[in-house]
Amino acid sequence: MTDSQAYIDRKSYFDNLITIYGRKPVLEVFQAPDIKPVCLHLADSNQNGGILKEILSLATRENIEIRYHNRKALSRISKNGKQDQGVAVDIEAPQYRALESLVVPEDEPLVELIALDRITNPQNLGMIIRSVAASPCYGLLVPRAGCARLDSLVIKASAGTLFRARIFHCDNITTGISYLRGRGFSVMGLAADGSAPLSKIARTGRHVYVLGNETSGISDEVKNACDQLVSIPLANAVESLNVSVAASIVAFRTLC
Repeated sequence: MTDSQAYIDRKSYFDNLITIYGRKPVLEVFQAPDIKPVCLHLADSNQNGGILKEILSLATRENIEIRYHNRKALSRISKNGKQDQGVAVDIEAPQYRALESLVVPEDEPLVELIALDRITNPQNLGMIIRSVAASPCYGLLVPRAGCARLDSLVIKASAGTLFRARIFHCDNITTGISYLRGRGFSVMGLAADGSAPLSKIARTGRHVYVLGNETSGISDEVKNACDQLVSIPLANAVESLNVSVAASIVAFRTLC
């Protein structure tokens, strides 16, 4: 039995929502003019006062759907029952979509993506998103497994650009880069021991650059899946760069 098109479309819609949790972050969502809340989720055990009262007032004024859940059900929505404070909100991010929706412009001589392997610091993720949004880089691939969640901390670190950057999601990084390779992308892993300097990579074609964990870099599994390892030459015996700085260099490389 195959899924109906209506079910597939509905699932795709909900997969492309971002859920923010916690009373203050949710209040900030409702106060932000460039963020579109879709549905407010509340624990039915909440006491309706303080910040929660203000959230409810804003949701009602903006005619946002409000759903009540028991704590267990709400924790499944927020995916962080210990810190959601009984509140979560789904928000639309039009540029956040499944990798399968990627359409590469045929007339573009160069299309480059950045992919992330186990970037766990929300501050780093937010700054990477900001750089990608401001650069010629076509987009960012963020796997659902292994990377920091796109939450209020990331939104703050990105200075709101999370909603402007073209962000693709996939289940995990290995399936994501495999999918891209099947669509003509060369897979470049950023590594200190990379044999090719970033400046020597051709400025034509389809490339995806994989940046690894803040401490350990790209995993051995991902290294083995790369077509080439690329390095950013460093001076004065500096061993490495912060991953968000490295991402900025890659994102803006064609302007140098």
